Amino acid sequence: MSESQQERALALLARLKQLYPDATCTLDYETPVQLLVATILSAQCTDERVNKVTPELFARFPNASAIAQAPRSEIESLIRSTGFYRNKAKNIQAACEMIVSEFDGKVPDTMQEILKLPGVARKTGNVVLAHVYGINAGVTVDTHVKRLSSRLGLTEHSDPKRIEKDLMALLPQPDWENWSIRLIYHGRAVCKARQPLCESCSLADLCPFPSANSP
Repeated sequence: MSESQQERALALLARLKQLYPDATCTLDYETPVQLLVATILSAQCTDERVNKVTPELFARFPNASAIAQAPRSEIESLIRSTGFYRNKAKNIQAACEMIVSEFDGKVPDTMQEILKLPGVARKTGNVVLAHVYGINAGVTVDTHVKRLSSRLGLTEHSDPKRIEKDLMALLPQPDWENWSIRLIYHGRAVCKARQPLCESCSLADLCPFPSANSP
């Protein structure tokens, strides 16, 4: 990481904190298991859609034991609108079975252990560890974070693991998770995939992307 990248990252972090002071996880949940399930469901799906699905799902199956014993077809029916519902249902149920059988019904609190759960990669692990246990184990890299990190000149990589490693080197550990949340907020509202609103972007003076794409 270059010194200029580090300086830009810290300046962007300060600016994002000003823009989105109350940014928090937008998935609705009441327990660690529910956040785990909601995060798995959010893959290639919006948080808004997940939040429409989970109330009924969690009313029927409120904990790991209930999900582990539920009829797979019923879980599939409840989560169908989130996409890839068969695979998601399979992973959610298998993860809950492991939570019950190997972790005494408790979502693991280390990255090493949580990654053992079916369907759980670092993105889900980072979200759950940060919001449930207050552990900043890494930087959550979703589609927004991937896109914005590249546009902001903070990484040259496309692989989420390598992007995460770059961002972890640039940012203070206590800010790792909220950096991701604030970047997601900005990606949804301003730095959109197809038509980024560069002219009205509050980060434009810190971003190489507008000049690189201007006429």
